[in-house]
Amino acid sequence: MAARRSAPAAARRLLPVLSLLLLCSSLPPPAAAYRPGDIVPMLRSGQYHGARSVWFDVVGRHCPAFAVNREVLMPIPKPTGFTGADPYKIITFQIGHEKFHVPWLYVINRKSSEVPLIDFHLKYSGNDLLGVTAKVVDMPHHYVEVHPDIKKNFWDPQNWPKYVLVRYTWEEQSEIDVAGGFYVLFGSGLVLSFILAIYVLQSSQEKLTRFVREAVADSSLPEGGVAKVE
Repeated sequence: MAARRSAPAAARRLLPVLSLLLLCSSLPPPAAAYRPGDIVPMLRSGQYHGARSVWFDVVGRHCPAFAVNREVLMPIPKPTGFTGADPYKIITFQIGHEKFHVPWLYVINRKSSEVPLIDFHLKYSGNDLLGVTAKVVDMPHHYVEVHPDIKKNFWDPQNWPKYVLVRYTWEEQSEIDVAGGFYVLFGSGLVLSFILAIYVLQSSQEKLTRFVREAVADSSLPEGGVAKVE
C-alpha cells in the first residue's frame, strides 16, 4: 500500500525536473556571436580545368563586416595554366565561424561581355549569422563610369590579378521564430501531457483499488449493517 502511495508522489517530484530538461533540450545550440562591424572570416578557392586551388584566407578588408552594407574590390589571382579558353570559377566557402557554403560562381570568361559583380546576401538575427547566398551579376553601368579602370584591367589578358567588385548586403531577420516556437511548444505540451497522464493513471488506480476494497468490505456486511458477533 505504501509503495502505491509513493508512486504519485515520485511522479510529482520528477515533473519539475523533466520539465527543466525538456526546456534545456529545446534551446538552440550556442552560435558564434558577432558585434556590428566585426569582420566575418571567409575562405576562397578557385577551379580551372578541373583543378582546384588550396583554400585561401580572404584578407580582412575584403571580408564582410557584420551587419554593415559595403562594397570592396577583391583580387582574383591568375590560376595555374590559365589560357583563357575555359571559364574560371571561384568559390567562397566557410563564411563565418558557422562555415556557410556558397556554390560555384562563374567569374571570368562567363557568357557576358559585362564586368562581373559578386553580390552577397547575408542574413542575421541579433548577433548571429543565419545564412549566406551569392550570385554573379553584371556590374551596373554607373559603377563602370565611376571606375573605368576596372573594366579596362578586367578585360586585359595580361593584367593580373583581376579585381572584382564584391557587394555585401545584410538583411536582419526577426528574432522570434514563430514556426520553431510552435514546434517547441507542441513538443513540450506533448511530453508534459504524457507525464500528467501517467500521474493521473497512477492516482486513479489507487482510488479504484480503494473503492473496490471498500465495496467488497461493504458487501460482506449483513443486511442490518452490523456484523453479528457470536
